[in-house]
Amino acid sequence: MPGRNLEAVIAATREVGDMAMARWRGEGKAVNVWNKSHDNPVSDVDLAVDARLKAVLGAMVPEAGWLSEETADSADRLSCRAMWCVDPIDGTRDFIRGRPGWCVSVALVVDGAVEIGVLYAPALDELWVAQRGQGALLNGETLHASSRTVFAGARVPADSLPRVDSDLVIVTKPNSIALRMALVADDRADLVATLRWGFEWDVAAAALIATEAGATVTDAFGDPLVFNTPRAQAFGVIACSPGIHAAVVDRLHDRAVALTSKV
Repeated sequence: MPGRNLEAVIAATREVGDMAMARWRGEGKAVNVWNKSHDNPVSDVDLAVDARLKAVLGAMVPEAGWLSEETADSADRLSCRAMWCVDPIDGTRDFIRGRPGWCVSVALVVDGAVEIGVLYAPALDELWVAQRGQGALLNGETLHASSRTVFAGARVPADSLPRVDSDLVIVTKPNSIALRMALVADDRADLVATLRWGFEWDVAAAALIATEAGATVTDAFGDPLVFNTPRAQAFGVIACSPGIHAAVVDRLHDRAVALTSKV
């Protein structure tokens, strides 16, 4: 696939991340925030980052489709072998509240699999990078995911846990789901799991980073994630140490079935 240049993708992600960081710090005009739908905030910075990435990444791989949280979806992407999968600011709530748990998420998907994943969290000074088959890096250092084999006591980025999961241990939770998954890649957490329909742009880059670091990443039922699908969604995500994945799927199974039966 021509134009698959990792350094150029990193440079584009850094550029827009630094642009967003300046606004986060209060430089320039105030951030304009509104709700796209109930309790679903977006800002003018999200849209500016989206527009810039679409222009720059689109020029890199002109034949690639485009899927982004802040762009109206088009079925045209389904006929493309390659697709850019982007969340301009993952963790918008943290961004607009002045908290550091947000990032720019960029992935290049080819034939349904993520080939390049980049997360840039400028407020945390963290650049996460992965290329399929070549490992994952955080600020240039090789990542080694959690190797935990005992489910009880697993570290989970969360604000709180239901009673049924009280045998797990809460660690600090960024608003960005991508950054929560990245914590597993860096062995700062053992498990991240969601039980809701999530969009591909939320997890594409982080899924590759976690996988390349040695974690197991699936949907909530334990099935592989596939990208550039018509709905652009999967039910839930699990990113965890391979040694506890089966236990996680078993723990979540009844809840996942109950929730999906209502959809």
